[in-house]
Amino acid sequence: MNINQIKKDFPIYNQKINGMIPIYMDSACVTLKPNQVIKAINKYYKEFPACAGRSGHTYGRKVTEEINHARKIMQDFIRAKRKEEIVFTRNTTEGINLIANSLNLKSGDTVLTSDKEHNSNLIPFQLLQEKGIIHKIFNFGDIEDFKSKLTEDVKLVSTVFTSNLDGTSQPIEEMIRLAHKDKSLILVDGAQAVPHKEINVKKLDADFLVFSGHKMLGPSGTGVLYGKLHLLEELKPFLVGGDTVKNSTYTGYEPEDIPERFEAGLQNYAGIIGLAEAAEYLKKIGMKNIEKHEYKLNQYISGKLIDMGITLLGDTDPSKRGGIISFNIKGVHHHEVAGILNESSNIMIRSGMHCVHSWFNKHGLDGSARISLYLYNTKEECDILIEEIRKIKKFTE
Repeated sequence: MNINQIKKDFPIYNQKINGMIPIYMDSACVTLKPNQVIKAINKYYKEFPACAGRSGHTYGRKVTEEINHARKIMQDFIRAKRKEEIVFTRNTTEGINLIANSLNLKSGDTVLTSDKEHNSNLIPFQLLQEKGIIHKIFNFGDIEDFKSKLTEDVKLVSTVFTSNLDGTSQPIEEMIRLAHKDKSLILVDGAQAVPHKEINVKKLDADFLVFSGHKMLGPSGTGVLYGKLHLLEELKPFLVGGDTVKNSTYTGYEPEDIPERFEAGLQNYAGIIGLAEAAEYLKKIGMKNIEKHEYKLNQYISGKLIDMGITLLGDTDPSKRGGIISFNIKGVHHHEVAGILNESSNIMIRSGMHCVHSWFNKHGLDGSARISLYLYNTKEECDILIEEIRKIKKFTE
């Protein structure tokens, strides 16, 4: 990977703030967008700004063709068996809510999630408790605890692959195998996994997988819900209306084919086309190359922070934390750390509870500073980050 060459694809690096080029390290929240993605988005608005699947004119046929092509690209990106198994959503959150509200869960059924879930994979199942659904929690990454909670009443396991809190990953393949052995379905939150490593859903054997476009160089307001076709056929649509039906009367309707029946209303066509271009961009660079690059940078930063006596959240082994480094400096609030880095050197990181309030509350913490790396970050940027953190740490001594 030639990172300096890659950076030329990102227009954000052509600007300066206070005379300095930005150092963006908040990719677990939202990634930067390359020119190729921006161009693909603009192409829709400039050349064929029409509806897909509805209008038979030239523009309508063109956008329909582009969306079908985008679906095929996303199918190939995660190695799905059929393009019909790719449902376009606005984000991971919508995909999880769709499954939570579309599965035929009955009063007394149990949904199992980990103790380190993003609010998007926690709150939907808390709300289902109003309908008599039981919600249980296992300790993230603890296979023995997971097995002990897999009772016969568990109908769905919904859990994160890679935590956005500290970057650690669960042994998801084994968890899927155990869930299926228990005759439970499993939904995998891949928001922090799909953009950073090779994913093969056929090999994983996941029943459902959700991820967001804005975390993989794609536009905001885009995402994917993957589901095994026979399971999608069993779902009752959650969002209905335009483009989800073939026909309707005053007393009923005929549902559209899969996956269109789950894609209610006029879609973010420009975004979907841009998402497909982002997937192609990542494939060209190579997901294994990206994963290896992030590990090297994480290893470098983590070693320096540990040497300074700074506390890291999660496993201290960088190979188990992907591109995320979550930390706290004793005596300095995490919001102050992020603010100082931003003002001193244009280093942009995140601070807070990272939408995992439940875990922080459980452990009596009010948040952390979080560095999240991606393919466009360099060792030189890491050196600047480390030096600025060293200055902050020095004030506490």
